[in-house]
Amino acid sequence: MTLLASSESLGQDLRVLRKRRGLTLAEVAGSMGRSVGWLSQVERNLSEPSADELAQLASIFGISVKSFFGRAPVRPDEADVIVRNDARRALGRRVGGLVEELVSPDLTDDFEVIHSTFQPGAERLDDVTRPTQEVGYIVSGALEITIDNQTFTVGPGDSFRIRGEPFRWANRGSVPCVAIWVIAPPVY
Repeated sequence: MTLLASSESLGQDLRVLRKRRGLTLAEVAGSMGRSVGWLSQVERNLSEPSADELAQLASIFGISVKSFFGRAPVRPDEADVIVRNDARRALGRRVGGLVEELVSPDLTDDFEVIHSTFQPGAERLDDVTRPTQEVGYIVSGALEITIDNQTFTVGPGDSFRIRGEPFRWANRGSVPCVAIWVIAPPVY
């Protein structure tokens, strides 16, 4: 069985990230000191950025460099359709104690699905406000979530919705909390 390398979607993901942030090729390339032609080739997978260039791109898009890596190779007949448990892309840690993995096949949909694991004691202290609609579903454990200054504790089988309100969360339990988070439009 032939496997696709995980870097085959890098260009596509970079293009989506750039467009979702409302940036032009010229703006991104200029902030990196690179040409528009070079960035266009990277987005079309005709050229591969160096590690330093990936770090610059991650910084421009406000994501972790780890977001570009961590996916296991996939079978050609499953590419862009199936995401196996061991092939989810780690999105990096924005907050200590939180591990986020992309469940969606890539970043090109109008929404993204994230598998989130909140370790015991993990907590987001500052409110997050983003222009999205989000739904979270708790698979296991419990999560304390504060939405627009109203605090709820949600457990297995519970779900919640956020419509652009400020929110923060904490795992006050002694076991990890696993949640599936759907975000539209995508933020990664």
